[in-house]
Amino acid sequence: MDVLLVLTILTVIFALAFDFINGFHDTANAIATSVSTKALKPRHAIILAAVMNFVGAMTFTGVAKTITSDIANPNDIVNGSVVILAALIAGIAWNLITWYYGIPSSSSHAIIGSLAGAVIASSGFAILNLDGFFKILQALIISPILAFIVGFILYNIIKLIFREKNLPKTNKNFRRVQILTAALQSFTHGTNDAQKAMGIITMALITAGLHTTSDIPFWVQAACATAMGLGTSIGGWKIIKTVGGKIMKIRPVNGVAADLTGAFIIFGATYIHLPVSTTHVISSSIMGVGAAHRRKGVNWGTAKRMVITWFITLPITACLGSLMYYILNIFF
Repeated sequence: MDVLLVLTILTVIFALAFDFINGFHDTANAIATSVSTKALKPRHAIILAAVMNFVGAMTFTGVAKTITSDIANPNDIVNGSVVILAALIAGIAWNLITWYYGIPSSSSHAIIGSLAGAVIASSGFAILNLDGFFKILQALIISPILAFIVGFILYNIIKLIFREKNLPKTNKNFRRVQILTAALQSFTHGTNDAQKAMGIITMALITAGLHTTSDIPFWVQAACATAMGLGTSIGGWKIIKTVGGKIMKIRPVNGVAADLTGAFIIFGATYIHLPVSTTHVISSSIMGVGAAHRRKGVNWGTAKRMVITWFITLPITACLGSLMYYILNIFF
């Protein structure tokens, strides 16, 4: 069998594996608040998230096109099939390491860092589309800051509106609302996160000469949506515990504010075709809500650990991507 075809098949397999792992790694964030407040039983939350992730992934492709063309032109990358495969292996490795330790790191940072590192190792810095790459970096950096601010403001508005209401009754009503907000947040997660694997596969098809544009083939979209949904059905319990309980003690009203904030920021990014880290956005929205509720109620130690992981993910995965490229290049 032709080596290029073998590499392309391997790339598709690893991209779907990345999407599957992303499903149980990142989707935990989307349902963590509803599970923490007992608005949904864990099994029901996971089923809901799996379905809504699939629906979201089948709805949009703009982010996938950004991944395909904005980091580097697939036609200009030297040994492109090896580059993309190396990036996927590096991204998967980092996701599994952080999942094992229950750290809610970013799959978006992991795959973008890995891809940039592998591209640079193959073709040098000049190959990077700096405008597109920095646009993606700006989205990754600004989105969690916005999520913190919007979460802080939204929760203060909710406090103002319901200041005269009976707290136990209000929390009971908000627990019902959380079912809807968990579904909404899972849907928006699918609209953004599943598209990263779609973009990677399309990029691989272009480098192999099997596709000519950044338009996403339907079979790629369907395969990635299915992989994301199946991964979600597994559930990432360690990350659910961290996001749902170790940042702050979440009540239903906090969960609704955090879910709405996360969904708003993620869908806004999807609408303008930019990839963001759902992990960062959701965790930051919880921190913003927590700061508005009671600053001392936020476990800033856990928050600090998460932020450090966010910052180190890009450089570490870039190095891993480069390393994997050099290793694979020996064999291919």
